[in-house]
Amino acid sequence: MDWLSVLVLLSCLLQVVWNQPALETTEVDVDGGIDQDIFDINAALGLDLFEGDIKLDGMQERNSIIGDEYRWPHVVPYVLDDSLDVNAKGVILKAFEQYRLKTCIDFKPWEGEENYISVFKGSGCWSSVGNRQQGLQQLSIGANCDRIATVEHEFLHALGFWHEQSRSDRDDYVSIIWDRIQTGREHNFNKYDDKTSDSLNVPYDYTSVMHYSKTAFRNGTEPTIVTNIPYFMDVIGQRMDFSDYDLQKLYRLYNCSSSLSFMDTCSFELENICGMIQSSDDNSDWQHLSHVPAGPSTDHTNMGECEDSGYFMHFNTSAVAGGSTAILESRILYPKRGFQCLQFYFYNSGSESDQLYVWVREYSDAHPNGTLRLIEEIKGSSVNYWQLHHVSLNVTSKFRVVFQGVRGTGLSNGGLSIDDINLSETQCPHHVWHIRNFTDLLNTSPAGTAGRIYSPPFYSSTGYAFQVGLYVNGTTDNPFNLAIYLHLISGANDDQLQWPCAWQQVTMILLDQHPDIRQRMSNQRSVTTDPLELSGSSSNYFWDRPDKVGSAASFPNGTMFMRGPGRGTNAFLTHQRLRSRDFIKEGGVYILLTMEDVSHLVSAQPSVSPTVVTNTPAVSTVRPTSTATTTTTRPSATTRPSATTTPTTTIRPSVTTRPSATTTPTTTIRPSVTTTPTTTTRPTTTTESTATTKPATTTRPTERPTSTKTPIPTSLVSVTEEPETDTPESCTENPCENDGVCIIVDRKAVCRCPSGNNWWYMGEKCERKGTTQENTIIAVSSTITVFVVMLIITITTVVCLKKKYSKGEGKEKVESLTLEENKTSF
Repeated sequence: MDWLSVLVLLSCLLQVVWNQPALETTEVDVDGGIDQDIFDINAALGLDLFEGDIKLDGMQERNSIIGDEYRWPHVVPYVLDDSLDVNAKGVILKAFEQYRLKTCIDFKPWEGEENYISVFKGSGCWSSVGNRQQGLQQLSIGANCDRIATVEHEFLHALGFWHEQSRSDRDDYVSIIWDRIQTGREHNFNKYDDKTSDSLNVPYDYTSVMHYSKTAFRNGTEPTIVTNIPYFMDVIGQRMDFSDYDLQKLYRLYNCSSSLSFMDTCSFELENICGMIQSSDDNSDWQHLSHVPAGPSTDHTNMGECEDSGYFMHFNTSAVAGGSTAILESRILYPKRGFQCLQFYFYNSGSESDQLYVWVREYSDAHPNGTLRLIEEIKGSSVNYWQLHHVSLNVTSKFRVVFQGVRGTGLSNGGLSIDDINLSETQCPHHVWHIRNFTDLLNTSPAGTAGRIYSPPFYSSTGYAFQVGLYVNGTTDNPFNLAIYLHLISGANDDQLQWPCAWQQVTMILLDQHPDIRQRMSNQRSVTTDPLELSGSSSNYFWDRPDKVGSAASFPNGTMFMRGPGRGTNAFLTHQRLRSRDFIKEGGVYILLTMEDVSHLVSAQPSVSPTVVTNTPAVSTVRPTSTATTTTTRPSATTRPSATTTPTTTIRPSVTTRPSATTTPTTTIRPSVTTTPTTTTRPTTTTESTATTKPATTTRPTERPTSTKTPIPTSLVSVTEEPETDTPESCTENPCENDGVCIIVDRKAVCRCPSGNNWWYMGEKCERKGTTQENTIIAVSSTITVFVVMLIITITTVVCLKKKYSKGEGKEKVESLTLEENKTSF
């Protein structure tokens, strides 16, 4: 066999290997492929509760929200029972945050109060109505009830609300088709007179989270409820979030004047621009405009759909010299919690060197005119669309938000614009996935895997890499729905992480882009990584290392990686509901992503021994805030938890045993890693991810007289528990290398490592540097290594066969000669 034959054989072997079809990624639908409402879940369990999800006690005869004795105090004590799933506990806490953001109702861990709500994992989803004044009052969040709107629904019952279609005036708005109702369930459609239930002078609400769906308790395929206005047939029964009227009724019942964690919103529709002021410390002004020739052509609020409305603020950088500034300041704001999230839309039609700086002006007795602190710098190429930005603040004294536009040196045809500002005392999302050409995908993508797209890769604060898959037009079994799945993927930190991945909760939010955050009805689902969960019938752990349990995949640039199995739902959101709100603007949608550690919600530690237990390197905790086409930089800042208004759960060991009265404040860890602005798609998608780096030197706006410059904190600290008295609050010395930041976690010094757009540090002391180029080199090297090994094996095999063949020929010649000699001797 010659060398040509060897090469031909090698080529055939490689072709066989490379032509093997890639294994399809496993996906688990937590809903079992069915979009079940609360009443479907309870009916499947054989429950016959009043109106499908209401528990009546012996003394209750359909009492209503009428009567002060059935109201809770504005701060409701609660206990999360150990029986609850960890994912459900996390979702319940997120529901509490929605109550704080949109209402005056707060929740606190039970500290011995006479009456309190005990949330447990019972059979189904149900609650009593109002405060029953009986001490412990149960509320069940059972299997498949761990959706935020389901939790909101059941707690609205507990706060005193019946279902919307039970109102005395409901026949004016809906028709009940009695012969389509399951036998024996007709009583669920009874209505109350106005002596039993009070509508609080709020109009009938088709969009209420408390309304039955059109299919409730049906005995066939036809609807049991028909809306008198046909448009609302596919609206009733929404389970996304509170409606405006839900909030109005809650405000009136509990005499709310404002919500707890909301601070400010501004869409710039009025001439007073929400009380914002033009600073006298600059040499230019922001203008109140409805369009700019170079862009934007419309505001973000109305997108040009409303005549004589639709305004935004614009700094015209084309009309001023380089270095010119324009400063816009908010009214004075008063924080309560010590952390805030500033959200706004930004449009850059100027030069790529034009910059937007976000500052806070903080006031104190020592500095009554305020001191300025830089929070974030935004710069990047000119683009022709609005971009969503999130900026995390950590202000504890009264303050103003300051927007400073700075003219750069390059050619500008337009300038900088901002619109739809929202400020709340909540945590910002860790990552943003902007799918710009979503409408095109919706109109052209097929159902099934051919229409599935993937997000760019993202990293959690602890270093886990993950990705989200989205079926734009649903799966083949469930079309006309958005389907969404979470996948862990192989990443740069895998060798230093604990596997299986334990108790990381990922929340995926499809953003309703209404200009007022209080009126948004975003749709979200959460998935939590259970380290004990097995993958199907195999013995592999579902959330183990992706290179162990996943399948090969590649990014659009050709970089190979491993994608683990997915967990999510085929019934994320119907297309009808998708079009019923402001989910789509400028043809695009935003998906907000957060991965956070919820291990503190686990009452008993898992018995499984992790396959790898090492000191997890903490990747830099810098929050991504801008689109991939814009480089966003921000100085580091210290996150300060609120000791009074942000309690974690007090987990109750049992229904009868009272927990300790001690509560622990918490703050959500900020996101951590830079992301690659790519997405894997079958139909071509236009997506953007977010990334942050350290800030460059900036030009500070002129400070007010007597103000004092203060240094910007250099550490970004995330607190999950109050340290005990013998635990140091900070590192006595910094063991971290390469500008890593040291913090105390579980009484140990842990390094938070810095990262950039295409590089990162890792290891216990941030001693090792990784880069995108290095990963590519590793992938190429691995391919070459495999090729060389196969070549060596093939050549060795050929040589051995050739030697064996040669020896065989020699032996045959010897035997032939021996026979000839024997013949001659005869």
